[in-house]
Amino acid sequence: CLFPAGARPDLTSAPAAPTAPPPRALGPPPLGPVSPALRTEGRRQGPLSCPEESAPEEGALPAATVLAPLREALAACRPTVQKQVCDDIGRRLTVLEDAWAQGRLSAPVRRRMSLLVQELQQQHWDTADEIHRSLMVDHVNEVSQWLVGVKRLIAETRSLPALEPAVVMDGSAEAGPGQEEPQGQGL
Repeated sequence: CLFPAGARPDLTSAPAAPTAPPPRALGPPPLGPVSPALRTEGRRQGPLSCPEESAPEEGALPAATVLAPLREALAACRPTVQKQVCDDIGRRLTVLEDAWAQGRLSAPVRRRMSLLVQELQQQHWDTADEIHRSLMVDHVNEVSQWLVGVKRLIAETRSLPALEPAVVMDGSAEAGPGQEEPQGQGL
């Protein structure tokens, strides 16, 4: 960050009066335990660092890495979720996509959405919901138009029938006909 000519932050001066509010008093903390990923995010920038210093690293995250898995989750919900609900989620994902494409999302929001999608893909529903809540608390003005759709998508995806048993059944079903075929020929 730039300081006026010759001016540097005085790190040896006495602390501010105790009546001064803390600089990050933006609202109540999210409910429940905070994941290590969210804790480390807050420590990446010190109080004297510039947001611009980490911007190039964050700008490289393409919207597709977040939006493609969200749209896949929506497609998985369509057979069992009301059309109106799915359409609303889809509209809100489009708002997210537009905001991302137009550069209206801050680096912390993009980073947390990437984490949220990773947790969603791993079926870590509680952690994904925790990230959603932290976004709502810390960045409400930035996310309020579309994050409701992401929250509903988490809830609907969570309530889908588990996919793992179907995969196991498919694998055994493939072995079954192969085993039955020689038996059928021998009869």
